[in-house]
Amino acid sequence: MLEVEMSIVIGLAMVAFFAGFFDAIAGGGGLITLPALLIAGVDPVAAIATNKCQAASATVSATVAFTRKRMIEWRSGLPMAVMSFIGGGLGAYSLSYLPKLALETLVPVLLIVVALYFSFAPQLDSQSRKAKIPSIVFCLLCAPFIGFYDGVFGPGVGSFFMVAFVMIMGQGILQAMANSKLLNASCNLGALLVFSMLGTIIWPIALAMAFAAFVGAQLGARCAVRFGSRLIKPLLITVCCIMAVKLLLTPGNPLGQFLSSVFS
Repeated sequence: MLEVEMSIVIGLAMVAFFAGFFDAIAGGGGLITLPALLIAGVDPVAAIATNKCQAASATVSATVAFTRKRMIEWRSGLPMAVMSFIGGGLGAYSLSYLPKLALETLVPVLLIVVALYFSFAPQLDSQSRKAKIPSIVFCLLCAPFIGFYDGVFGPGVGSFFMVAFVMIMGQGILQAMANSKLLNASCNLGALLVFSMLGTIIWPIALAMAFAAFVGAQLGARCAVRFGSRLIKPLLITVCCIMAVKLLLTPGNPLGQFLSSVFS
């Protein structure tokens, strides 16, 4: 396990603060925190598990903030949250069966894929539309599927929920933003429970990042109601690409070594 130094804890906590702020507005805070943990030298499985603690803190914080503004539809959202919780737990459990080499190879690729998704995703607006599928179908299929992805990897899941609510359920972006935080918090908590049972979380780092993310998400949720996500998403895309390249250039990364041999 990584020997935890105070400078590492403080640095990762600062990263988590800004990630929590961004995540409450546009989602995708994990695009910043997960690569930061990997760059700090944390084992891939431990990094995903530790990152889930701060992610859960940020999303629960944002959910509380949106609940106070009465923006979350609890009657339809609670069953979806339960299915998202189950999906997150199953994803976290399956992660323990993936070899470290596969994770080191897949993480930078997934980061780039998520960045491309953000770049070409359709523009979302505040206009409500008719839902394309019944709420029960979304609950049984979409919520656990996206939750499973969160347990296995995680970055971008808040935005995936938001886009699903807008494009499939016909919600306006502010309503979708609020409901996505509930489901995102649920799958984070499901994954966090499993990771805690498996003992893969580095708690000194996790708790420091969780506190910082909670504070950042509170500020971000307030800004989200006023300003939306237009200024945040381009920054997330840029940071995602930079950190993916950094991971590929890290000595020992198998995909980076392969690409180097191909182009050398």
